[in-house]
Amino acid sequence: MPAHILFNEKSERLLFKEVQPSDFENWLPFHEEPLSSQFWSGLPKDPKEACQQQFDRIFERYNNNLGGMNALYIKGTNTLVGLCGLLVQEVDGKKELEIGYSILPKYWRQGFAFEAAQKCKQVAFTKEWATSLISIIQVDNIPSQKTALKNGMFLDFTTTYHNNTVHIFRINAL
Repeated sequence: MPAHILFNEKSERLLFKEVQPSDFENWLPFHEEPLSSQFWSGLPKDPKEACQQQFDRIFERYNNNLGGMNALYIKGTNTLVGLCGLLVQEVDGKKELEIGYSILPKYWRQGFAFEAAQKCKQVAFTKEWATSLISIIQVDNIPSQKTALKNGMFLDFTTTYHNNTVHIFRINAL
């Protein structure tokens, strides 16, 4: 399965850019907000350590052709609002292409996650990168589940992923 990144894509309000080490300080508030990690166990308690771990994984994905998160910037500004991308994941022994998304707390409930996830879906299917896409969402994370449903996904199954009970939401190409 080829891994693809959406650098330089655009949606109505967002620009998709390559994550840079300089984005670290602007992304740190995500990890400083306790609600950001309330649904996922096993993350470092120290926000800087958690952020560094996430950035290390982003660059590891880039370097190993495993897809990756894009930095989401509001068009016409230098304002980072979130991360979203297509990630090669292994779920229950099967390789899948996941739409992953996280938004900075001050931009929650403004539709940015849906807008970015919808763009990822559109690009992946238009370029025929996969015949179906998933989102891995912890079972209690209702806001992310609502975003997946709004993006046309359905609850496919429930499993354990990295010691977390998760729902696997899926959408198939038309």
